[in-house]
Amino acid sequence: MVDDVEMDRDLDTAQLRGQLRLTWILMVLVIGVLVVPRIVSMIRWGEIAGEPRAVTPRGELADFEKTTTAIFQNSSPSVVYLTTRSRVASPFARRAIEVEAGSGSGFMWDNQGHIVTNFHVLQEASSARVVLWDQSSYEASLVGGSPDHDLAVLRIAAPPEKLRPVPIGESDSLMVGQSVFAIGNPFGLNQTLTTGVVSAKSRTIESPTGRSIEGVIQIDAAINPGNSGGPLLDSAGRLIGVNTAIYSPSGASAGVGFTIPVDTVNRVVPQIIAKGRYEPPQMGIRVNSEISDAVTSRLGVKGVLLLDVADNGGAAAAGLQGTVIGRSSVVQIGDILQAIDGQPISNLNEMLSTLEKYSPGDSVKIDYLRDSKTETATVTLR
Repeated sequence: MVDDVEMDRDLDTAQLRGQLRLTWILMVLVIGVLVVPRIVSMIRWGEIAGEPRAVTPRGELADFEKTTTAIFQNSSPSVVYLTTRSRVASPFARRAIEVEAGSGSGFMWDNQGHIVTNFHVLQEASSARVVLWDQSSYEASLVGGSPDHDLAVLRIAAPPEKLRPVPIGESDSLMVGQSVFAIGNPFGLNQTLTTGVVSAKSRTIESPTGRSIEGVIQIDAAINPGNSGGPLLDSAGRLIGVNTAIYSPSGASAGVGFTIPVDTVNRVVPQIIAKGRYEPPQMGIRVNSEISDAVTSRLGVKGVLLLDVADNGGAAAAGLQGTVIGRSSVVQIGDILQAIDGQPISNLNEMLSTLEKYSPGDSVKIDYLRDSKTETATVTLR
């Protein structure tokens, strides 16, 4: 009986030793699998701590990237940052003070210090300051503007070496899908480049005076508050428009921006510089949109009624007649202009927009209605 008990004890001891041995083996395996690699990693980390990874060479820039960077490097020195101030009555003193009114963009037009921007950027301003590409700034003087085209010209007295006029392109030959590049100062962040394409041509937007601006370029490059007045460039780095507006309920870029075409800019700006204002070519007539619309509507026709014809104007020389009020208030309806060089004219806005495509001295063919008959005359613009 005793021998059996001792045998059981020996068996239990052997089993316990086997379990302990197995436990040790498992612990060693766990240490080997989990702990040792971490210790080795920590040792190796201590050896390489603070050393950056090797840089992978990127190779040459893609062709379109080279074009974009070259355009920005060459053109950004032509773009300026505008800050404006307005004169308001001081609540603490009986005098007017100037306060910050806003900011915008502009670009260098020539070597005489002329800066082109949007008229609406300066509309509420009493003074403006221009910041150049090298962060030097100059007080600007107003040369003039054309609110009908939302264009204005400033001038600064900067050294010639700092003046870098942007090359002038053309907008009539632009194609939908063509790449465009906008540089400006959105939200006051100067020297900002955005890219896109021509989304559409021949759009119409409203100027600060309520008149239509025709032939506007629609783009999808991001245009935000502060971009107004900045240049739109083609892939050759030439000016093709002046960024002027966005269509967005929130006021932020929504992929629909509008640009005044450079063909319009290149016609209007030289006159502003020379005369302080833009003077479109004249036919020598006087019209009134309300009266014209009322009469043409009553007659069931489209066109612009001539109220008066100046004696020394091109219209008088061509034989056009204005409206005459005779005795007893009898009214003789004047000629109704219906087309200019084949371009239909429905109202005063269309007539003015069409005439702006011409210059003084040009001759245009006028189709007009007189006594229910269509007549034709050639008018020399002055």
